[in-house]
Amino acid sequence: MKSELLKNIKEKKSKVGIVGLGYVGLPLAIEFVKENFSVIGFDVDQTKIDLLLKSETYIKHIPNNYLEEINKTGKFDATIDFAKSAECDIIIICVPTPLNEYREPDMSYIVSTAEMLAPYVRKGQLFSLESTTYPGTTEEVMQPILEQKTGLIGGEDFYISYSPEREDPNNKNFSTSTIPKVVGGINKDSLEIATALYDSVICKTVPVSSAATAEATKLMENIFRSVNIALVNELKVVFEKMGIDIWEVVDAAKTKPFGFMPFYPGPGLGGHCIPIDPFYLTWKAREYDIPTRFIELAGEINTNMPYHVVIRALEIMNDFDMKMKGSKILLVGLAYKKNVDDVRESPTFKLWELLEEKGAIVSYYDPYCPKVHAMREYPQYLDVKSISKEDIANFETVLISTAHDCVDHNEIAKNAKLVIDTRNAVKGKFENVVKV
Repeated sequence: MKSELLKNIKEKKSKVGIVGLGYVGLPLAIEFVKENFSVIGFDVDQTKIDLLLKSETYIKHIPNNYLEEINKTGKFDATIDFAKSAECDIIIICVPTPLNEYREPDMSYIVSTAEMLAPYVRKGQLFSLESTTYPGTTEEVMQPILEQKTGLIGGEDFYISYSPEREDPNNKNFSTSTIPKVVGGINKDSLEIATALYDSVICKTVPVSSAATAEATKLMENIFRSVNIALVNELKVVFEKMGIDIWEVVDAAKTKPFGFMPFYPGPGLGGHCIPIDPFYLTWKAREYDIPTRFIELAGEINTNMPYHVVIRALEIMNDFDMKMKGSKILLVGLAYKKNVDDVRESPTFKLWELLEEKGAIVSYYDPYCPKVHAMREYPQYLDVKSISKEDIANFETVLISTAHDCVDHNEIAKNAKLVIDTRNAVKGKFENVVKV
């Protein structure tokens, strides 16, 4: 059974199923098709399926021609019918793992996906979870669900692995296939098969001793970033009081060729990983009665940054003889980072909400995000549209929250009465630009 699956993977005869066709699953599907595997994409959103089959993208940095190319091969299909997972030799699960309102892991997407797949589990399949989660999820949550409907045993009758996604949307230097892949299995056979699978599409695999170790690796990567961003955010507040430019400090410090890695401040944290993943470990650590003060403090600092920005905006507007209440304020940049259309966990929404609570009349401009789509949070902004580029000049107060390269921030500074710059986006000296 194992030898046959390994042979089929090597000869690219195995059919790959990918569950969740978002920012992680869709690029992975494209890579497998490019490497001549047959792929079935699964998603619960029929709209996504229809668009994919028409070669129409819903992710800005994945152009239509990528989808046209995989559809032309005849090796790609997409469906909401999970019964077709029985046709697949390998099933890779790339579904969201958000936090609930109490900042506890929300396992509902992993659980519901496993429950939809469970009736169709058959001998000889490999299931690989890629969703970021706490150590133990693969074996404690997913494996029992996959086993319960058929009576098959994971690690014996079918194989289970964990391999964390490492996507960085719109990163020009790295793509899905050029980022090394950490792989852990629930046993030796599972690890061997999963490593062979990812070896076929990824530049390098990094096998580790267990699925839990692979899960912990992903959390460590993002906790490292969260803690360092929190540090520089805290330093920004301190240096701000001293009249020191934090961006100048970082640029000077990064000239040191050893012992320093640059991180940059901002108005808060966004994206699907860094604001969320650290809390998966803090939650799991409570089971072992171990405090995670360092991680929780970093989360507290980063979560409080939008509040700091709004308080500073209030003070700065007062210095410019402007009142926030009743003022029209333009937020420039809705996405969580530059040059993408991904708004998940974007701190801009919290800024928006806080500014409105202070009485401001808020609009936004983002060429990557023409309209606010449905999200778990901030339902009040559903379907609100970006203003046009031409209307930017109508705003006296502009707050730059995300600095897309395609936006001329210096031109904005020339026209506005006040620009509050949280990203060091405006270059040169302007009397009306205040870095926050």
